Amino acid sequence: MTNYPQIAVLIPCYNEELTICQVVKDFLEVLPTAVVYVYDNNSTDRSVALVQGLIAEVKDRVVLRHEVRQGKGNVIRSMFRDVDADAYLLVDADCTYDPKIAPRLVAQVTDQHYDMVIGDRLSSTYFEENKRAFHNAGNVLVRKLINVLFKRRRTEEIKDIMTGYRVFSRDFVKTCPILSRGFEVETEITIHALEHNLKICSIPIAYHDRPQGSFSKLNTFNDGFKVLLLIFNLLRVARPLLFFLSCALICFIPAVVLLIPVLSEYFATGFVSKVPSFVASGIFLLHSVFCAFTGLILDTLKRNQRREYELIANLMRQVTSVPGSASLKMSEKGFQNALESGAGVAKSAG
Repeated sequence: MTNYPQIAVLIPCYNEELTICQVVKDFLEVLPTAVVYVYDNNSTDRSVALVQGLIAEVKDRVVLRHEVRQGKGNVIRSMFRDVDADAYLLVDADCTYDPKIAPRLVAQVTDQHYDMVIGDRLSSTYFEENKRAFHNAGNVLVRKLINVLFKRRRTEEIKDIMTGYRVFSRDFVKTCPILSRGFEVETEITIHALEHNLKICSIPIAYHDRPQGSFSKLNTFNDGFKVLLLIFNLLRVARPLLFFLSCALICFIPAVVLLIPVLSEYFATGFVSKVPSFVASGIFLLHSVFCAFTGLILDTLKRNQRREYELIANLMRQVTSVPGSASLKMSEKGFQNALESGAGVAKSAG
């Protein structure tokens, strides 16, 4: 008997009564062996009742769960933690993504062994379908920032950072810590993949705007600010040397500007009359040196953390990455021993 990869379709749902059933049915049709997990996030409309009615029809192929902590990040955190599968397809419940391309996206994980496959809206119909100008501009800005900050070559650029249509490997899902609470979670997931040099590919997909009567929960300015703040914080954590050397340079420039006239006067007269400038220059210079050494120390710690992550990921793969192995789980004690072993090896290597 052939063992097919176990595929989980993950659908976050918050007040999507107009579209949720259609989305579930579409993915049940195009992925006949998949199980669809709908995670309700405190919907106040008929979304839950409609999904329950659908479950009565299809029985074991649809699972409804609830996440009481509000926010898409909280929902995805629970999904990644609770669901066991070989491939995970994450899709929004708003009927904007084409389900027909789902088998191709999943195949990149199950057959080509990519860690994350991105459904790229921005290279296809997104700008024609989406009429919200600030959303379009925000997507382009975030994409450019991520690709520049993480030094992606043109042939390897991430085309769509904010897309809600992705497929992940089991290794990715079980080693990706989700800290975000809201819509900035897509950016966090992308940066995690870039930071750990995971295998990523982007596939252009057709995008359709929401049907009439359906409204986005994304607040352009509020959520956009959260995304930019997240990029700033993740850059500080993921690329500490770049971040703190940039801060050091910012402090070094005014230190030199203030110090030049002071030194010129001193070498010409042997006196320093611009004491405030000299003191300010010294303060900026001390900050610059402090930032530089902070970046070097944190970069060393980050490298050790990366080494530890790789060792733990290798240990996980040894026991969980056999084809169709979602049902083959480590015991809680065994996994804890693996983590402790990986941490011990990493410390020794550091």
